Amino acid sequence: MTHATDSGAVIARRALPGAPLLVAAGGARPDRVPVWFMRQAGRSLPEYRRLRASSSMLSACFDPALVCEITMQPVRRHGVDAAILFSDIVVPLYAAGVSLDIVPGTGPVVASPVRAATDVANLPELAAGAVRPVADAIGLLLPELGEVPLIGFAGAPFTLASYLIEGGPSRHHERTKALMHSDPRTWHALLDRLADLTRTFLQAQIAAGVDAVQLFDSWAGALSERDYRELVAPHSAKVLAGLGVPRIHFGVGTGELLGAMRTAGADVVGVDWRVPLDEAVRRLSAALPDGPAPVVQGNLDPAILLADFAVVEREVRRIVAEGRAAGGHIFNLGHGVLPDTDPDVITRVVELVHGLEP
Repeated sequence: MTHATDSGAVIARRALPGAPLLVAAGGARPDRVPVWFMRQAGRSLPEYRRLRASSSMLSACFDPALVCEITMQPVRRHGVDAAILFSDIVVPLYAAGVSLDIVPGTGPVVASPVRAATDVANLPELAAGAVRPVADAIGLLLPELGEVPLIGFAGAPFTLASYLIEGGPSRHHERTKALMHSDPRTWHALLDRLADLTRTFLQAQIAAGVDAVQLFDSWAGALSERDYRELVAPHSAKVLAGLGVPRIHFGVGTGELLGAMRTAGADVVGVDWRVPLDEAVRRLSAALPDGPAPVVQGNLDPAILLADFAVVEREVRRIVAEGRAAGGHIFNLGHGVLPDTDPDVITRVVELVHGLEP
């Protein structure tokens, strides 16, 4: 398979027809349930903490050799069925020229929040060349991964907008919701700009060779279904349209939004731990009753990994059983790996999932 890059060059894409994750993402049954973990390349691994001790998050995200090594660490240690590119959802904003920093213990902090139409007009656009180090990291990773798929990712327009408007992480997203409802014209202009930026970032990753992508709408669960459908979903749909690789769409606290999220166009919908997978399948099926059986990803509560392994095993078996209601199931957590998680427990979960009937 070939793919044209932004420069017009044509690169050969990897053919991984037997990769369990890609088989499941296509709505078929692989020979085993594929498993990977959000935040698998990160804070729970002592080798990651040693490697990151002398570098900031943003500088690490633009160091191709470091990105390659961090992305590979959980693949080597756990035997997961996919790698996810080590990066951050604000990387394309930073690369475009937005003044921000990732503050340890806080998260992304934006120097000049976006609060008015003039702020939106002044937002810089992202050129694919600005994320060349990310593409270079992918080039280093593909030979290392062999038959293991690589997932690229980006933040969805709503979640990026929340960071830009609030100036950083927010519990209630009050300024975001106020702008959304009081000035819908400016709101849609902002999300349209962010959809273009996000799509450019994902296309750069795809051109470099990632095998699938995940769109993180981390804060979409703060919205009502009506607001999500009218004010957010069209912009996520713009990002996801026609990317040419399997697309996963995930948000936290989005149980009431699952049907609306499916209509945004992803191949796989990630489900957090609040909704059982079989119930999620029912909601997703109702959203597109004439469509194919939905494919789901999830959804072990990350906190369960800190319990006795007998509890972990019980919950893993339950989730795999519930996942059989779907057209395809990719085992994952309902959010990211927590920092205090014992890496050996993650490895045992992978072995357990692989031993269960798909």
